[in-house]
Amino acid sequence: MTHVLIFTSSVARADRVADKLRKNGIDAKSIHRKKTQGVRTDLLTKFKYGKLQVLVSTDLLSRGIDIEGLPYVINYELPRSPKTYIHRIGRTGRAENKGEAITLVSPVEEHHFRTIENKIKRRVPQASPGELDF
Repeated sequence: MTHVLIFTSSVARADRVADKLRKNGIDAKSIHRKKTQGVRTDLLTKFKYGKLQVLVSTDLLSRGIDIEGLPYVINYELPRSPKTYIHRIGRTGRAENKGEAITLVSPVEEHHFRTIENKIKRRVPQASPGELDF
């Protein structure tokens, strides 16, 4: 995975995930409401043009941005609302491009994820960690 947008549920979690990825040799930055507009614009531009491998975001970027050819979106944590889930996964596979949305669901979150599936009227294919092939 060389171009990935990861969604988290909070500013603090976005910072922690980006830090952890950098510590493991992955070019990642966080973007959220606590960053200045200038910093957010710079990060988004770098990400759009492939100068940044991973962007970790709160729901700030779940609506209103278009990143052409974005191959992967990862929901590190489930959003509260099914509408937000749809907006998050809609960042990939735009304009007839292929894209994959991956949602990490802990056993504690399974009921909430079923609620999201019911609201969007779709069942989402599931894979165990050993079955994932990137």
